Amino acid sequence: MSALIETKKLTRVLPETVPVTLVKDITLAIDEREFVAVTGPSGSGKSSLLYLLGLLDRPTAGTLTIGGRDAEPMNERERARTRLSMLGFVFQFHFLLPEFTARENVEIPMRKLGRLARPRMRERAGELLSSLGLGEHLDKRPDQLSGGQRQRVAVARSLANDPPLILADEPTGSLDSKSSEQVFAILENLVRERGKTVVAVTHDLDMAARMDRRIHIVDGKIG
Repeated sequence: MSALIETKKLTRVLPETVPVTLVKDITLAIDEREFVAVTGPSGSGKSSLLYLLGLLDRPTAGTLTIGGRDAEPMNERERARTRLSMLGFVFQFHFLLPEFTARENVEIPMRKLGRLARPRMRERAGELLSSLGLGEHLDKRPDQLSGGQRQRVAVARSLANDPPLILADEPTGSLDSKSSEQVFAILENLVRERGKTVVAVTHDLDMAARMDRRIHIVDGKIG
């Protein structure tokens, strides 16, 4: 396996009156097909690290490479394009658009990337949702779905453009135990069966123990 994403001394400081360090000197490598947990106390910098890895925020210092490409010289358009093609995101709160159906929500990243014709986008969205047990709910809006179903739609959306890397921020944090287990099993399957790399921030230490590796963050540093 080769590293899909690497950082060296990655640091993020908020330039407040009294500067606030979110992430400090983080050096790590995450390989292809790895299932990685990011753990640590609340406010330790876990989500801040994930946002840096996902090109949603820029570091103050240090380097980040994704797919062998240095992120630092990328302009905003290149970063957006890389997010669409290389990365999928799953958050604690699904962030589905309420006026759109499950299928339409999954189509959104494909429309933004613009690689597929509209009929194929619709077909692929249906295939992804069906593979996650939502074949009977394609045309339902988020308010017609359970919490676990909405999160599975969010997982399908993260896979829309077939990215190699999925970043998940507390993906089971708002779910009951049964739905949490279902979502965990889906994420694990993405690694074992579909060859994805999954990095998940979680407070659930039992879940973290079942993953390939755990990165523990304390006060913005790897502890």
